[in-house]
Amino acid sequence: MDKEKETSEEEKVTQAENQSTVEGKEENTKDRAASEEEDASHEEEEHEAVDYSNFSKKQLIEALKELLATGKYLKIDAAIVDIKAHFDEIFNKEKAEALKDFLSNGGSEDDFQYRTTDSDKIFFALYNDFRERKSQYLKEQEKQKEKNLFAKNQILDRLRELVDGEETTHSINTIKQIQEEWKSIGPVPSAQNRNLWASYNALMDRFYDNRSIYFELKELDRKKNLEQKLDIVDRAEALNKVEDLKDAIRALNELHEEFKHIGPVPREEQEPLWQRFKAASDAVYDKRKEYYEGQKEVFKQNLQKKEGLIAKLSEFKDFSASRIKDWNIKTKEVLEIQKEWETSGPVPREFGKEVNKKFWGLFKEFFHNKNLFFKELDEIRLTNKNKAEELISKAEQLMDSTDWQETANKLIGLQQEWKKIGPTPEKVRDDLYSRFKSACDTFFENRRNSNKQVNKEFEENLKEKEAVCKAILEEAAGDALTEPRLEELIGKFNAIGFVPRKNMKEIQAKFNEAVDTYVKNLGIEGGNKDEFLFRLNLNKIQADPNSNRVLNKKEHGIRKQISDLENNITLWKNNLEFFASSKTADKLKGQFDQKIQKAEMEIEKLKKKLSILREF
Repeated sequence: MDKEKETSEEEKVTQAENQSTVEGKEENTKDRAASEEEDASHEEEEHEAVDYSNFSKKQLIEALKELLATGKYLKIDAAIVDIKAHFDEIFNKEKAEALKDFLSNGGSEDDFQYRTTDSDKIFFALYNDFRERKSQYLKEQEKQKEKNLFAKNQILDRLRELVDGEETTHSINTIKQIQEEWKSIGPVPSAQNRNLWASYNALMDRFYDNRSIYFELKELDRKKNLEQKLDIVDRAEALNKVEDLKDAIRALNELHEEFKHIGPVPREEQEPLWQRFKAASDAVYDKRKEYYEGQKEVFKQNLQKKEGLIAKLSEFKDFSASRIKDWNIKTKEVLEIQKEWETSGPVPREFGKEVNKKFWGLFKEFFHNKNLFFKELDEIRLTNKNKAEELISKAEQLMDSTDWQETANKLIGLQQEWKKIGPTPEKVRDDLYSRFKSACDTFFENRRNSNKQVNKEFEENLKEKEAVCKAILEEAAGDALTEPRLEELIGKFNAIGFVPRKNMKEIQAKFNEAVDTYVKNLGIEGGNKDEFLFRLNLNKIQADPNSNRVLNKKEHGIRKQISDLENNITLWKNNLEFFASSKTADKLKGQFDQKIQKAEMEIEKLKKKLSILREF
């Protein structure tokens, strides 16, 4: 049955076209108006331009609130994007100034984290709210169009029943009610719009044509429709004088919508009326076409700019770094590219979706990688925090120790480890450092207090050693000089203990001078003197708590000296074989022979020292 109705409606449209070209042209008018709906919706998305460049953050927030309050999310989209760009510019400037202050106060750029203000939080919350509302609005619009489609199909079913049913006294009221309901429903998906209007107009024509009893009423209604459409045409003709092209296009689309909802006019008036309306519409459309033709070259240039920006942004696609500083530098560069993008202007419509998808895809990928880096960094900081806690625990265990030297070495080692830990979470960083420093400071302060008593003892030791040096010199001036007595005085000197660090070299020099004087007066000369002094030195070393280590080191040093001298002797002897017979060669041979003899004598002395060393 439905297929038969649709066939009869198509036949009706065909008959109407054959009977009157005027009716056909009016139908084309409706179709053209429908085809302009997409342009109309595009124009409705635009908003009156406002210069936000001199607005403060507070003014930008108020402007954003005012736009959101309108609820016209498509119209205000461009304005909100412009507000966002200016707000970001202020935000980034404040952030840069905060970083500058942070650096001037001794901070490190790697440690800098910008804290947003309440105004920043309010703005970004409002902006995100807008994006969600806009998305929801578009979804609701599509759902509403589907509902409208369903409602209009129901009206068409009722209209078919009315057209195909028997005439009643209520038919004319019913048809008027259907017209009002149809007009009030609103837009449907564009793919269904043409067929809906074709079916609706065909059924309405059938209704009026099949009911001759209402012909006069129909003619009267057409005359009223003519008056209304003439008023619309007059208003359309006046639009050619409107300077703002966007306002003119919007108003013309509204007039087309109103025109097609009014209904038919007397047949003899249809063609002249349509020609006037068409001419008025074409005048406005031609102005728009001329404007867009003039903008084509600009749009192409903008497209080239945006493709260049996409190429620049693609270089950051696989960026990776291990330092916050490197990420911050690259982020600034990416945001600069974003600013250029937002100010580069519109592109030809057929390329808009593609270039936007590429650019924002690369943009999101960079910040996705950055977020992954900071996520990993947080894990590293947490690990470092645990390491710091462990070092703090060790330092706190050592801070009350009185084993000054060993504990000081351990704490210095802990301090070296602390420097290698790396970044810790910012909120606990100062607390961790304060605890570690407090433990270290406690120990070293205790040691300083203890050293005051130790220094007093060192001063006493210095006086005793000076007395021993004086005794050695006094006895060296006498006649009863013996080796055992000198060894006894040396042992007494070594047994006294430590002296203040600042006096160590001085007292040691006095001691050596006194011993040399005693040995000289003792009458020991040549090799015997060297051996005697070597033995005295070994005796002194033996008094050291680390004597074994020192003696082993000394033995190793002597053996290395012997090895080096033997290697040199071998080398020199090999070189002698290459000298030719000549005065110069003989002179060189003599020099090498002396070197060899001197080295061999030195080896003998060193071997004697080794023999002596084994006695200890």
